[in-house]
Amino acid sequence: MTRDAGVGMSRPGGWWRGKSTPAKVETYTRWSFHFFAVIEVASIGLPVFGNVGNVSPALSWMLFLLVCGHAVLCAVTASRALDWARGTREQPGRMLIALAVGTAVVAVVALALSGTDWRPASDAEVRVAASLFVGVIAFGTGTLALGTRNVRRMTHAVVGAAAGAGAVSFPLGFPGPSALITAGVVMLAAGFVTFTAAFSVWLLNAVYELDEARETRARLAVAEERLRFGRDLHDVMGRNLAVIALKSELAVQLARRGRPEAVEQMIEVQRIARESQREVREVVRGYREADLGSELAGAQSVLTAAGIDCEVTGSATGLPAQVQSALGWVVREATTNVLRHGDAGRCAVSLRVTEGRVTLTVENDGAPGSGSDVEPGRGSGLAGLRERLTEVDGMLRTGPAGEGVFRLTAEVPLPMPMRLVSGAGSDSGSGSGSHSDSGTGSGSGEGSGEGEDPVSGAGLLPPPGAYSVSEVTP
Repeated sequence: MTRDAGVGMSRPGGWWRGKSTPAKVETYTRWSFHFFAVIEVASIGLPVFGNVGNVSPALSWMLFLLVCGHAVLCAVTASRALDWARGTREQPGRMLIALAVGTAVVAVVALALSGTDWRPASDAEVRVAASLFVGVIAFGTGTLALGTRNVRRMTHAVVGAAAGAGAVSFPLGFPGPSALITAGVVMLAAGFVTFTAAFSVWLLNAVYELDEARETRARLAVAEERLRFGRDLHDVMGRNLAVIALKSELAVQLARRGRPEAVEQMIEVQRIARESQREVREVVRGYREADLGSELAGAQSVLTAAGIDCEVTGSATGLPAQVQSALGWVVREATTNVLRHGDAGRCAVSLRVTEGRVTLTVENDGAPGSGSDVEPGRGSGLAGLRERLTEVDGMLRTGPAGEGVFRLTAEVPLPMPMRLVSGAGSDSGSGSGSHSDSGTGSGSGEGSGEGEDPVSGAGLLPPPGAYSVSEVTP
């Protein structure tokens, strides 16, 4: 499995396919913030060199380096603020302060470049300064907004940046209308970047919360199954062990008195022990007989609740009970694997009958990069499914069915039509015989217990009909 995993990671894009959905969203969000830095350099840094004829080369390079430094500071602060929002590091207070100071410095330099009473500026310098001033404040404010989880504080940051831009414009000689226009443009640009950053973080947190909710739902489902298993096991073993203990004690008392009925009691103990073994096996194999129709409906309900689009086609109506039980377990195990071992967004379950065979296919698009769902040991995982299908002459095939798609196919042959008819009659007769045997068995046990030794505690034996001799496998 290690070698396969290495091969999967060496393929192009294997590192991406190996990530969970929340991890993919986090990577996308983080690199989006880094791309903001690239946009800042490309939109307000590189245009400086487009006015080389009117702006001195030294001044152009100085402004370009200032923008690059501010963009790098924004990218680093955004990455650390994102980690803080995810709860993996402390709030980057120093980085936020450094970014605020750096943004203010670059903005003041841009305003000074746009011209003052003591230094007139050319039209080219005014255009460069305006784009530099608005862009730096917009990207800086949006990144600073990542350092707070409070919407009111984000709003105050945007309004404060706009007000500060307008207030700084007056001492540098800007007229009132120009200062107001500058403040309005800064508010719009900073508000847009801030909203984009805040929404990205909110969406990332929502994806993680949904994933945690799905994991919690899966754990609760497992806990519910364990409780049901414990309940069924208690119902089977608790009752039968109590009867075995009473009958064993009765046999001891009868043997001490030299009564031959002790042998009959031990035979009854042996019968109950074998019946308990059979019932425990049924509980472990799948909580008695599994109904394929119920399993299909339950799988669709569970997967849909987990956020997976599940489509079920085909009907289990009319299929023999043996076939339904085998395929019902396949549906249950496949559903568990989809929930626990993959990152699926869609799952398709189809059931069809062709040429005397029933074919069940389960496909999902959340296959891991490589690996197997086969769990070692008998009675678990895909290996256990193969064993169960072999008992009914069925077969199981698993493997990839395209890019990121995993397919599980189970086939079970249908009995011949005459066998179906005879099987139905046999089942009916078996049920009738079971009631008759149950009456005989209970009568025998009641007579041997109460008639032979009423003082030995035989009155504590189970009521008539509690155990059926016909249910014991020879």
